[in-house]
Amino acid sequence: MRKFNNRLLYLNLILIVSYGHAYAFEITKTTCEFKINPMGVGPTPQFSWILTSTQHNQSQSAYRVLVAESLEALIQNQGTCWDSGKTTSSQSHHIDYQGSPLNPGTHYYWKAKVWNHQGEDSVWSSPNHFITALFTANDWNDAQWIGFEEIDDANLLVPGVQLWGKKVRTLALRRPVVPLFRKEFTIHKSIQSATLFICGLGHYQSSLNGQSIGQDFLSPGWTDYRKRCLYNTYDVTEQIKPGQNVIGATVGPGFYNVNNERYRKLLVTYGMPKLMAMLKIVFADGSEEAIVTDQSWKTTPSPIPYSGIYGGENYNGLLEQEGWDQPDFDDQSWQAALLVRPPTGVLRPEITYPVQVRETFRPQTITPSDTPPNRWLYDFGQNASGIPRMTVKGQAGQTVRLTPGERGSSSKGTASQGATGRPHYYEYTLKGSDVETWQPRFSYYGFRFVQVDGAVPAEHVTDSNLPIIKDLTFLHTCNSAPRTGTFSCSNELFNRIHNLILYAIQSNTQSVSTDCPHREKLGWLEQAYLMGGSIHYNLDIYHLYRQTVLNMMDAQYDNGLIPNIAPEYVHFGGNFSDSPEWGSAGIVLPWQIYRWYGDISVMDQAWPMMEKYLQYLASRSEAHIVSHGLGDWYDVGPKPPGYAQLTPKSLTATALYYHDALLMAKMAGILGKATRQQELDLLAIEIKDAFNGKFFDPNNATYSTASQTALAMPLAVGLVEQPYLKRVQDNLIATVQRDNKAVTAGDIGFHFLVKALTEAGAAQLLYEMNNRDDVPGYGYQLKRGATALTESWAALPNVSNNHLMLGHLMEWFYQGLGGIQQDKDSVAYQKIRIAPAYLNDLDHVETRYRCPYGLIKSAWRRSPPGVILNVSIPVNTTATLILPTSQIDKVTKNGMPLTDTNRTPKQGVDSLEVNVGSGTYQFEIEL
Repeated sequence: MRKFNNRLLYLNLILIVSYGHAYAFEITKTTCEFKINPMGVGPTPQFSWILTSTQHNQSQSAYRVLVAESLEALIQNQGTCWDSGKTTSSQSHHIDYQGSPLNPGTHYYWKAKVWNHQGEDSVWSSPNHFITALFTANDWNDAQWIGFEEIDDANLLVPGVQLWGKKVRTLALRRPVVPLFRKEFTIHKSIQSATLFICGLGHYQSSLNGQSIGQDFLSPGWTDYRKRCLYNTYDVTEQIKPGQNVIGATVGPGFYNVNNERYRKLLVTYGMPKLMAMLKIVFADGSEEAIVTDQSWKTTPSPIPYSGIYGGENYNGLLEQEGWDQPDFDDQSWQAALLVRPPTGVLRPEITYPVQVRETFRPQTITPSDTPPNRWLYDFGQNASGIPRMTVKGQAGQTVRLTPGERGSSSKGTASQGATGRPHYYEYTLKGSDVETWQPRFSYYGFRFVQVDGAVPAEHVTDSNLPIIKDLTFLHTCNSAPRTGTFSCSNELFNRIHNLILYAIQSNTQSVSTDCPHREKLGWLEQAYLMGGSIHYNLDIYHLYRQTVLNMMDAQYDNGLIPNIAPEYVHFGGNFSDSPEWGSAGIVLPWQIYRWYGDISVMDQAWPMMEKYLQYLASRSEAHIVSHGLGDWYDVGPKPPGYAQLTPKSLTATALYYHDALLMAKMAGILGKATRQQELDLLAIEIKDAFNGKFFDPNNATYSTASQTALAMPLAVGLVEQPYLKRVQDNLIATVQRDNKAVTAGDIGFHFLVKALTEAGAAQLLYEMNNRDDVPGYGYQLKRGATALTESWAALPNVSNNHLMLGHLMEWFYQGLGGIQQDKDSVAYQKIRIAPAYLNDLDHVETRYRCPYGLIKSAWRRSPPGVILNVSIPVNTTATLILPTSQIDKVTKNGMPLTDTNRTPKQGVDSLEVNVGSGTYQFEIEL
């Protein structure tokens, strides 16, 4: 994109000269489809922007958007594709394109300007660009699916199976060849642009003239390949050169083919690795050429003799063919690519952020093994998802094995995979060059330690003839979604808990939201919505959750069931495939996307899925009580964790059934389905009556077993009738105190426990429950050496020690301690509520969250004789601040006394509600 950057620099110089005076506000960030300069967007993209201002109380009154086919036209303010004109509206995101039809696979340029509520206009935003997707199958210009080998229909295994022992000895035995592909072509003319559209199943890595295309890992994202296959789009204009060029690709099996070898959670065979690609070249004279996959491409096995998404990877450096993806390579020994069976899934552009290397860890210690010899254990100090990268020197044919593990075993110098799926390892056979650097391409694991066999660290070299490891690092791979928030406070344990949960979030945010990065790598759905609040404060998950909704739509059964995992590579059966606490993600996620990001289209698209699932729950209910499922998974009871022990699963399932009906009623109203809204409101009332009739004891104001979950869920989802609300809240608090302020709620219940206690004003109790390490909980996990959130509250060594569930306290750090919330009728944080919990045990809390309108900041600290609260509110939003005093004369705002026009007094409440517009404020409150 050097040409674009040079022209952009020229434009910025023009802007500096043209606009010498200061503006009250400006556009500081523009996005198309909520991404900067996206590639692979649909025919009707949406535009958004963030405004900033040095002045208070700024809001947008109008906007103008220009979209052009060339940067030159845009510079001249010519919207050759669309000129919205000055449009009166406060809307600053999800602005629908309404211009002339866009062409597929084409570069476009756009910019915007806005007017504030006083009629003052901003300068034009810097120009951005986007590349459209391929809209139909015809846009692929007859590109064909190619492969090295084919498999007959009798050996396909879809859906997959999870059987063990004798029952699967004859299944999925064939090891897929990991092939190389190459295509040489010639450029005779000057080019204007070159765009690559590519899909390799399961995953691919591509190159152009020997240079890697992009920095993505495990692309494309995994899906149910019967329904949907994803492709990626890359701008490769700068990598094309005059004369001979070569496109290269390596394709690994991923979830497209999990064979019966090493560790595997499941066996599945959609087919053998295959590739489809089109390189669209637009020349300076306006002509075009398409280089597509067909039988003119050449293929051969790669130096990767084995790759498994669950089992690891081998690489044989002796099989390398130097220069294979560059011009003038002799490929006569290669075979012509086979035309292979296309996947049945429809090709769609990948919308999520790609998985990439996001962080690098270096070893903290290197420990030798007692037995056997020549074994070493590298401790990287952090449990996370990723791969090792090794730099090694040795003789040709020598082999080094790397075995990752979450924990060290009882044997010194050994990594343990006892709870995470074994065997999983990486083997590298040296080619014997001076120094060789290698990392796996198509597999990953969750680990902290790496056990090395067959080599010696450079720091410990003796007279051994073994290969010498010059360097071994840990590459943390995860979804590259931008960070949205930060949290810190005066309690160091809470800061460590934040980090503990954050690494579980990052490790399990791949192309789907997984449960763990090793043993399963599956999209268990309850975590998506229960942990959604915690995740969205840290990462921009708009695209990930849109894709998750699509995955659920693809996974839904004809009878309406949304299975517990999506994509559903294997049907586990029973409650492990059908649990309302899991399937309810199909209804909750579209609502969360709307609330957090203001996108109504997802709930509209998902409406048929939601309707079918609610009908399915009704069909499984008896008198509106739903009794099947897993319940409050992994709660803390007298038995080892697993199925719910303290709370009837009929209570958790029916509470979610009610919650689903209530949310669908709200969404029906938003979508203009008035009749259906009335029906759903009535259904919710009927479920509520049935729930309270079965589980509620009005004499004692308690529910069922009076466990933490049994009391919290009715409170959190609104099942408690108003006259009993305070008594049920008091009983919940009493239950927690009876439990010695220890957490007993599990995977489902803890999310609702945090919410219920927060709404009951019990922030101090929440603090005390989690500010300890003597009972199973976050501090307990840290005390036992955890560096990522563990699957069990007790950090048991025989279960996963990097798991997404149970991290719901993260949401409280932002919403409770920091106080960043939004009003109940707000969307995308346009109406903000800042309501921190000013706990006496804390000296300061600072939270930042970047919402669709911009940065929200809430930071408070103790400063005798009271507290100081600093807030930042984005342009085009308003905020209500809850201050910890009822006396207006005890408060100053930016050094000035607070006035009645700033606040909303409430009788009997020991706090002030202060209303502000956008800007930065400092409140000093005397206590």
